[in-house]
Amino acid sequence: MKNYLLEIVTPERKVFSEQVEMLIAKANTGEIGIMAGHTPLVTSLAIGPLRVKKEGLEHLVSVMTGFMEVTPDKVVILAEAAELAEEVDIDRAMRAKERAEQRLREKGDKVDFKRAELALQRAVTRMKVGGK
Repeated sequence: MKNYLLEIVTPERKVFSEQVEMLIAKANTGEIGIMAGHTPLVTSLAIGPLRVKKEGLEHLVSVMTGFMEVTPDKVVILAEAAELAEEVDIDRAMRAKERAEQRLREKGDKVDFKRAELALQRAVTRMKVGGK
């Protein structure tokens, strides 16, 4: 299987830069799989795990929205935030999930439901990627 360069970049750092066989990302329009030679495209990414296939193994990366540019021999993901599985702090993600769920249960006018839902999605994604 042919490989291509995958780079995942956040405002703070380059999270990943390696040759991969395939990736599956959660675009705002649904899941999309990318292999070497893919037709060029640019798409926005939703909060979700990025599945990277390299040397026959699958690796997970949490991606917290962003954009993906695909060319036949390279994919660049510009993400708001991203973490490799081994970087995820599961305890912190679980606490964030509990806080978000609590805010969603509240009935007052001061609760920003969209913000709480996004916080919950981020926490659940981080827990999936981190293995919980």
